[in-house]
Amino acid sequence: MKQKGDFTADLRLLWIAGLAIPVGALCAFVAVLLQRLIGFFTNLFYNLDFTIPSKMVDPNFDTLSWVAIFVPVLGGLIVGLMARYGSERIRGHGIPEALEAILIGEGRMQPRVAILKPLSSAISIGSGGPFGAEGPIIMTGGAVGSIIAQVFHMSAAERKTLLVAGASGGMAATFGTPVAAVLLAVELLLFELKPRSFVPVALAAAMATLVRRIFWEKGLPFLSLGPDPLFAVVPPHGPFEVSTLSSSAFVGLTGGVMALLLTWAVYAAEDGFQLLPIHWMWWPAIGGLIVGIGGAFQPHALGVGYDNIKQLLSGNYPDQLIWLMIVKALIWALALGSGTSGGVLAPLLIMGGALGALEAGFLPGGDARLWPLVGMAAVMGGTMRSPLTGAVFALELTHDMNALLPLLIAAVIAHMFTVLVMKRSILTEKVARRGFHVSREYSVDPLERVSIAEVMTDKVVTVPASLPIKDLMEKYFLSPQPKRHQAYPVVDDQGGLVGMVTRANLLEDWVTGSLRKGPGQGFEEIYPIITYDLIAREPITAFPWESCRVAAERMAEAGVGRLPVVSPDDPKKVIGMVTRSDLLKPRARHVAEEARRERFFGWRAFFSRRK
Repeated sequence: MKQKGDFTADLRLLWIAGLAIPVGALCAFVAVLLQRLIGFFTNLFYNLDFTIPSKMVDPNFDTLSWVAIFVPVLGGLIVGLMARYGSERIRGHGIPEALEAILIGEGRMQPRVAILKPLSSAISIGSGGPFGAEGPIIMTGGAVGSIIAQVFHMSAAERKTLLVAGASGGMAATFGTPVAAVLLAVELLLFELKPRSFVPVALAAAMATLVRRIFWEKGLPFLSLGPDPLFAVVPPHGPFEVSTLSSSAFVGLTGGVMALLLTWAVYAAEDGFQLLPIHWMWWPAIGGLIVGIGGAFQPHALGVGYDNIKQLLSGNYPDQLIWLMIVKALIWALALGSGTSGGVLAPLLIMGGALGALEAGFLPGGDARLWPLVGMAAVMGGTMRSPLTGAVFALELTHDMNALLPLLIAAVIAHMFTVLVMKRSILTEKVARRGFHVSREYSVDPLERVSIAEVMTDKVVTVPASLPIKDLMEKYFLSPQPKRHQAYPVVDDQGGLVGMVTRANLLEDWVTGSLRKGPGQGFEEIYPIITYDLIAREPITAFPWESCRVAAERMAEAGVGRLPVVSPDDPKKVIGMVTRSDLLKPRARHVAEEARRERFFGWRAFFSRRK
């Protein structure tokens, strides 16, 4: 029908989108600030140098010899103190906290989180923590968007949109991957796919990437994180043979297994720390000691590890690759389980890349540069349960368009494996442990797919507005007939709707009238009025072409259990009634579609002969 539209967006979208653009620009500066802070603290902890480098640097374990083992301990101690006396929200890798703010906190985040989260993450990573910067920047960018939203008069849904816009802008600015940042928002953070949320998030990601590029092109590298792509692959791969694509499925399967093991390791470590008889403030220091010991065996496992990623993607694998993967996985899981501050994405890239590099020695097809990239997409897609994000993120990091199909196959296979064997992902497990269930399955609301005309009752009993109250009570509410209702539409002499009368209205007015008049008087003396006098407000109606979702929202907003359905040509003419019970019919239909299995053709229909 012409009254129906594909979307429910209105002009309010322009206002939200207009705010999302400066949020994205601001997040570009926040991303630069975070990486400069990481570089500053890395220089400070390992080189005793107070200069701020213009690019990301890895910890130099050799400069401090055995003393370097205790540097991560110092960083963990500082983070623990910040969490204890600043904000406990800075603990962890940031994305579960963003999810919790979206699902439970109505899009509100504290301003101090926007300051303490990047600072604590920079200290943690700068002191050798094997983490990435993306989780903290997602939470920090989300805090920036939330703070800006709280300055203006906005609904909870609009605050959530700007929170996710900030998170998406932060990720896009950090890696120069705007499309992957938007996909991450869709697959993980938004919990909806509507123009009112998708458009602002996409604009914020685009603006953050644009600001990143502008400052680089203007010759201001200190204010930019470099040109795109972050890890260019030259020359590009492809086209690929069938053997390469089948090998990609194998990498996806092994990537799913690694995602399972990594998720288990992180939360096993968290459970282990819960058993310690000391305050959680000291846990990051213990995790730092584990990081320091691991760094003594494999220094390349410390820090963000961008150099390791570049080596893997160039085919020039780091020395002792298997030990790099094992040590990185152990110290990352144990340190993250200790509650320190740091992200998961860059470590997943290193561990997934190492897995692909190890498999490159026996996999048919491809070359030494392809399989680390495919492994990165697989482990990221499986661990974060975001396969499209994993594939497109790897694509945008390298701009290797020919690798898209192997990346997609691996990420989807890893995702399928983890969905079947794990109840929750590494990102949602923490939220679930706090008592909140997160559903990651999105579909069109069954109420949206069914119109009111399909479920309403078209045989409507109406009440004349001039009917005395005594007759109303006896004929409609106290009648022994089995088809009594809780409410009736009230119509005037011409049949036009003037309101609704309910049993609750009637009883409330009768009790009030009895108290006012006092005992011992007849009903007619208490209430010498007609039905029209009971109507307290204008009728809340629905049209037959509207969806059941609209009816449900209207009922919830007005606090009523039924709506009269009126004619589109005459809004005063009642043609039906829709109740809360009627709104269960679309859900029942949806359950039947999911559960009922039918066969329309059997094998005999194809192989039997007609006589």
